[in-house]
Amino acid sequence: MALNRVMMNEELVVTNQQLQNLGAPDPEARTSPIMEETDERFAELAQELEEQNICYFNNYIYDNGSFACSGSGEMLRCEKGIWVREGGCDPDNP
Repeated sequence: MALNRVMMNEELVVTNQQLQNLGAPDPEARTSPIMEETDERFAELAQELEEQNICYFNNYIYDNGSFACSGSGEMLRCEKGIWVREGGCDPDNP
């Protein structure tokens, strides 16, 4: 499956993606919150972002349900505007 990027309002939309390494979040770029589902703020933030079906990472837009690896080796899943930690990206050490 190929990685496609489409410009929309000066932000890149990533579609049909393979699992990719996103690198570290750039503090000057738009990035959705990254947290665990067990985080006490998760439910509150999820309710605030309930209508959002995309996540941002360094100004790139990812569809709800997308998976990616952060620069620290964590697997992330986009869930309604929040990046949820899903474990490690290393197949030998998940």
